[in-house]
Parts: sequence; structure tokens; C-alpha cells
Amino acid sequence: MDQTYVNQTMTAITNKVEDMMKRIGGKSPHVAREDGIYDDLRHSWWTSGFWPGLQWLMYDVSGKESFKEGAWDWDAKLERCFSEHPIGLHHDVGFQFLPTAVFKYELTGDKEALRIGLKAANYLAGRFNVEGEFIRAWNTDEAIGWAIVDCMMNIPLLFWASRTTGDPRYKHIAIRHADTFLKHAIRDDGSVCHILSFDPESGEFLEQLGGQGLSGTSSWSRGNAWALYGLAIAYRCTGEDRFLKAAKRVSHYFIASLPEDHVPHWDFRAHPIEGEPRDTSAGAIAASGLLELSELVGVEEKRIYGDAARRILHSLTENYATWDRPGHEAILVEGTGHKPAGQNINVSLIYGDYYYAEAFAKLNGWSKRIF
Repeated sequence: MDQTYVNQTMTAITNKVEDMMKRIGGKSPHVAREDGIYDDLRHSWWTSGFWPGLQWLMYDVSGKESFKEGAWDWDAKLERCFSEHPIGLHHDVGFQFLPTAVFKYELTGDKEALRIGLKAANYLAGRFNVEGEFIRAWNTDEAIGWAIVDCMMNIPLLFWASRTTGDPRYKHIAIRHADTFLKHAIRDDGSVCHILSFDPESGEFLEQLGGQGLSGTSSWSRGNAWALYGLAIAYRCTGEDRFLKAAKRVSHYFIASLPEDHVPHWDFRAHPIEGEPRDTSAGAIAASGLLELSELVGVEEKRIYGDAARRILHSLTENYATWDRPGHEAILVEGTGHKPAGQNINVSLIYGDYYYAEAFAKLNGWSKRIF
């Protein structure tokens, strides 16, 4: 994949997102099915930050004011969710406010965006279970002692809050959660589970649960992608070598588990694997994480992770993108949301689109980091 190819793909992404703005407008998209039309979910839903985040990203790399205008008021829209009762927000405020309030503040210096971003960080910090040293995932009674792998991509909100305010307490919580994840979620072979279950009173670790993966002992590919990316970020933000070593281990497992076209199936341990659905969102997330990791390792290791990312991105571009589907509102097809529940299989997913664009922006020299 040479620079000409990267430039051409970035142009295609820019044009595509401009068309998406005309079609999606102010909707809060999550899934597009066979008709190619993105749905419109409540703002408290965990994916609500990715569409405005995609617009902020394209504003940053292109300078086009229309992207900025489309993304501008999303942080205020999402902040209203804090006033709902019962509150629908949970640990995924990282996914929601990093691509909106934090991105907006970092690009424009807007003080309201700063206030909203710190409000979200305070909410996330308040979910920390002191005894178990984990950030609680969801709000249901069943999940009161659950932490999930996705949160490795939410704790960057806490690292940002520490850098921005100078208060190390946010960072301390993020590190404690990441260390708990290291201890209980990563297996010897580098695979990870989706859900960790703890006794919420004593903090005792109970078991690994499958969640959106096949089982508690399987290997949900998007969870592995969240892990490798989140661990790379933890290393970037702390300089602690244990996070770099873990990021490498998970990455090696992920790369070794890919099929011939380099786009993962939804669970690496589904059996038989032939005919199982792919998850292009997992591929896009992992590619962006692998590019991140390639910037953090020594020169002799960069190729291992950078080349793997390029192979994934090339396959996504050539085999799973919608360039030849006029009217399709998404960039990528063949994502998988929650196969065990029979939900959102072989669909487009807005976070897949975001991380695909983010990865190509990195290849094209984008140096700002939101996650």
C-alpha cells in the first residue's frame, strides 16, 4: 500500500462522509442493514459519539468547515442525557464524549466543550469499584459487578482529564482498571474475554463471561481489537512497560488468528470457522490500534504491526467498502454486532466506519490523538 493509494482512499473517504452528511444529517446512527440506511437511536446509546466524531476527524484532516458545522453541537446534545432518569449513560461515556466534547475542545478550545468533557470524566471516575479496582460497565442489577473489555477504550477519557486538569486522580483510576484487566482478562496465548465478573462487595474476581463472544473461553474478535488498541493507549499515556508487553501479546494473537483476507471472523474460536460471519468493525479497530502500536515500538518492530494494519485496511477497502453502492449510507459492510443474541449480523456499524477513517488518517500523517 503506497502513499498514492492512501491519498486516493482518503479522498474517497472524504467524499463519502460528505455524502453521508447529506443523507444522515442529525440522526444518531448505529446500524445500517441491507437497505444501506442508517438507523436513528437515542442519544444515550453508546455509539452516539461516532458519527459526530467522524465529522470532527474529517474537519481536522480536510479543513472543510461543513464538517465542523455538522459536528459542532453534538456535545451539548449528549450532555442532556445526564439529566435523564433513570440515566442511560454508563462506562461508554468515553466512546460518546471523546469524539465529541474532547475532540471539539482540542480542535477549537471551546470552554463549554471542556466543561462537558470533564463532566463525563467525573461520571466515569465515579463508576470505579474501589474493592475490585475496576470500572463498572452497565447499569443493570445483573451487571453491578461486571467490567468489560470495551472499557479499555473508555479510560483514555480519564487520561485526558488528568493531562488537562493536572489532577492525577483520573489517571490513577485508569491505571488501576487497566491493571485489573491485565490480571484477569488476558490469557496466556494473548486472547481476551468480553466480560469480567466480580463480587461487587468484596471485589473478589469470579469468572470470565462470553458476552458478545461465543463463550467465556472463546475469543470475540472485536473484544481483542478493543484490548490491543486500549493497551497501546495505556502505554502511550503512562510509559509503563507492562502495558506495551500486553499490547504486543494481544496483537500477535490477533494477527495470527486472521483468515486469508485479513478481515476477522466475529469470534476467533467459532467452530467450524468456515461460513461464520466477519466483523469488519473489529478489523478497522484493530488496524487503527496496530498503527498506534507501530508508533510506540522500536524501529526494528514497526513493520510487524504497521504491515499487519495495512493488510487489514487494504482488504477492507477492496472487499468490504461501499464505493460501488450509490445511496448506501455507510462506508463498510459485513460488520457483526451481537451474534449470540442474533442481533446486527452482516450489517454496517458506525464505529467500524469511524475507526476505518481514523486508521487511514493515521496512514496519511494525522498526528492528533483523541483515543
